Amino acid sequence: MFSHFIYFIIALLILSLYEAPETLPFNFSQAFLLFIGLGMIYGWYTHQVFNRLIKRMEWESQAKLDHDFSQYSTRCSVLALVMLAADIWWLHLPAYLDDLKIFSLFPTLSSLLLLLLFICYLTLMWVFSFRAHRAIYRTDISFGNYIYSNVAFSIPVLIPWALLFGIHDLIRLLPFQLPQRILDTPIGQTSYFLIFLIITAIFAPVLIQRFWRCHSMEAGEQRSRIERLCRKTGVRYADIVYWPIFGGRMITAGVMGLVSRFRYILVTDALLSMLTPDEVDQVIAHEIGHVKHRHLLLYLLFFFGFMLVTHIVIAASNLFIFSREPILQAIEAIQFNPLKVRDVFLVICLILCVVLYFRFIFGYFIRNFERQADLYVFGLFPTARPLISTFDKIVAGSGQPADKPNWHHFSIKQRIEFLWRCEQSRQWIKRHNKKVLNSIIAFVACLLVLGVASFHLHKSTLEKNQSLFFAILGDKLIDKNKLEEAAKAYENALSIKPDNPHTLNNLAWILATATDKALYDPPRALELAQKAITLNKEPHIWDTLAESLFVNGRIEEAIEAERRALEMNPKDRKIYEVQLTKFEKALKQNRFGGDPIK
Repeated sequence: MFSHFIYFIIALLILSLYEAPETLPFNFSQAFLLFIGLGMIYGWYTHQVFNRLIKRMEWESQAKLDHDFSQYSTRCSVLALVMLAADIWWLHLPAYLDDLKIFSLFPTLSSLLLLLLFICYLTLMWVFSFRAHRAIYRTDISFGNYIYSNVAFSIPVLIPWALLFGIHDLIRLLPFQLPQRILDTPIGQTSYFLIFLIITAIFAPVLIQRFWRCHSMEAGEQRSRIERLCRKTGVRYADIVYWPIFGGRMITAGVMGLVSRFRYILVTDALLSMLTPDEVDQVIAHEIGHVKHRHLLLYLLFFFGFMLVTHIVIAASNLFIFSREPILQAIEAIQFNPLKVRDVFLVICLILCVVLYFRFIFGYFIRNFERQADLYVFGLFPTARPLISTFDKIVAGSGQPADKPNWHHFSIKQRIEFLWRCEQSRQWIKRHNKKVLNSIIAFVACLLVLGVASFHLHKSTLEKNQSLFFAILGDKLIDKNKLEEAAKAYENALSIKPDNPHTLNNLAWILATATDKALYDPPRALELAQKAITLNKEPHIWDTLAESLFVNGRIEEAIEAERRALEMNPKDRKIYEVQLTKFEKALKQNRFGGDPIK
């Protein structure tokens, strides 16, 4: 489930950073055929991979088969992300969807369709891996249950995301502007995300347990034992439900929900049928341990931490690109679009951030939270031997080795060994609880430092260097006579730093002299040039102001501005004299009824 979460976070990053190009490289028919071709290649590859694994079952060991099955599943999941990236960044599928009005009004619908496409790729993998899974792990799970259970693990990611951005789309469609203006500010975005995160953490379990097709556990001795244990520990809940994941054949349980009114305790059929009552009690005690140690609440802290870390990563990666002109020069030398290079670099940095943060930071905490929940049984029972025997049964029934590594759990062997260590000395429990507490304090301290660093980075250095980057990019594009792209670069620079006279001047010149009617904008050119001259009275800025006045029909003022430039004795004086002659000639023609010369 946690691996699913990482894959979907990466898929969302790939989606969120996409920008449609001005011209698409393929028409719709070509893009559709390429899309079908890519899907067929992916399906063929996954089929071959798992087919070869089935053929090796006759001579490979169980441990080797288990290792390869996990490795191939990971490889095909990563390849599904690559396929999604190709569909978005190469075939530009979102651009075709945006042509439909409903998708332009609700961009979340377009993104949701593409996420469902990612699920389709994963489903292809699960379809072709089913036979291998059933043979390797000797399970009688049905094909439908296997596919549905894997897809169902996507629900805890998809539902909150769809609601978060769906509501955001609705707010932007409101007839009044105040909510939109608030959401457009960094504080507004952060507040909206945090409020929604808390609300989702409270109410999402209701939807999730329904999508998982959970149903209430009937009255009887087994339910009564769970209820007595919850009453003993003071843990309240909405319901105790059967969890039919993978046909209910996994020995597992779970708990979800921050508040008691929307908290569910989940158990599988296999848990109840294969474990003794004492073993069931200790598995439930483990889940109660998560509630008592407030692990579910702490998960919100880690998601907030992830949001802050990504904020820093975006700022740092932008700073790396924006503050180094040699990098921009190298990009230009190999004829790549600097903005595209920046986007790709940012995507790579964010993907690394996701993997490293969840694999190592979040993984460290959830491993230790699981151990802390294991140790909670010692507070309720004199021994943890029933929990140890449960782990032995899980190993025997799963077909997986006890020492199989797991990034979000300690291996079963490690968990058993630590429980035996605590059986001999309860001091290990205190040491572990202290270790977890100190780790949380250190994490919060790091978040505070990152928060301060992020604020200062965005308020000073980053904004300055972003503006410089776009200004330099615009200059280089002007040299190559790519005026439309240069104008966009200058517009980006002004959106960050609106009082830069160099940027104002260059954009004004483009708008005043462009031969392209779509780009030619005399009124805006004059507005920008007038603002630039108030900030810097260099000769070339007077010249731009003169040209802007001229194309707006204010010829006498243009002549005066050009004379002001010449009074400053510029180095390339001849250019200014040619401009002045042009203006004076146009004024004479106007006076004698001729057509003005532009």
